[in-house]
Amino acid sequence: MIKILLIGILVLVVARAFWRVVDGILDGVRGDGPRQTPVKLVRDPVCGTFVSPGTALSLTAGGATHYFCSEECRSKYRAA
Repeated sequence: MIKILLIGILVLVVARAFWRVVDGILDGVRGDGPRQTPVKLVRDPVCGTFVSPGTALSLTAGGATHYFCSEECRSKYRAA
């Protein structure tokens, strides 16, 4: 009896996972999936890493804003 119950639960879990995959594929084909706004990345002038301006450390110097991946890069830029 317990074996049948466990097999039934396993079948339900597998069926749900399969349906979620199929539903995701269909959403992608139809274009119904979530839309994300692209973010323009900027290059850290010290190490060259690309960072998002919304989350990066910044420094305004000479009327221009520079973005950095870390406090270490920002400190190196200030010292130069």
